[in-house]
Amino acid sequence: MKQRLLGKKIGIVVESEFLADEIEAYRDRFTEQGAEVCFMSRIWNPQGVQAYYSNSLEPENRPQALTVRIDFRRENPEDYAALIMASSYASVRLRYVDKMPISQMTPTLARKAPACEFFARSMMNPQIVKGFLCQGLWILTPYPELLKGRSVICHQVVLADVINTGAVLCTNEDGVVVDKDIVTGYSKEEVMLFIDHIIEQIEKIAI
Repeated sequence: MKQRLLGKKIGIVVESEFLADEIEAYRDRFTEQGAEVCFMSRIWNPQGVQAYYSNSLEPENRPQALTVRIDFRRENPEDYAALIMASSYASVRLRYVDKMPISQMTPTLARKAPACEFFARSMMNPQIVKGFLCQGLWILTPYPELLKGRSVICHQVVLADVINTGAVLCTNEDGVVVDKDIVTGYSKEEVMLFIDHIIEQIEKIAI
C-alpha cells in the first residue's frame, strides 16, 4: 500500500479531557500513511514531559493517559503538513491565559493564550492544513478575522461562538466541510472521514 504522507509531520494539539478514540484514530491512520504524528501541548512541567488524561465521561469511564513531550510554544508551524486541534474540552483548556490581576485584563487578552497564537500563526500559511473537529474551532474564536467568510461545520455547543466570528456555517450531511486549507468536522463520529479529507488536502496542497 502506498504511504501517502511519507516524510510528512502531523501535529495534534491536546490537553486533558481529550477523547481517547479520536486520539487513537489520529495515531493509527496518519502513521499507516507514513506520517510522523506529533502530540503537543502547553507543557507546564519543568522537565518538559507531561501526562494528559482523557475525558472520564467516555463509554469506558476510565481516564487514559497520553504522555506529551512537545511544547508547541517551541515549534514552528511551517514544519508541519497539518495541525489539528483535538476536540472535546482540550481547546477550552488551552485558551487559558496566565493568571493576573483583574485590573490588567483587557479585551485583547483573549488573543494572548499561546495555543490561540500558535493556530493564528498557522492560519497565515495556506500550505499548512488546519483541522478542527467538534469543539476544536474554539481555539480560533479569539481571532474572528481568521474565520470570517470561511466555510465550516462545528458542534452546536460552539455554534454561537463560531457564528459570531463571521464564519459561514455549512450543514453537510456527511458532517465534514473543507475550505481549502481548513477542514472541520461536526463531532468525533466523523473522525475517520475528517482524517481522509485532511490527507486529501495535504496531497492537493503539495502539488
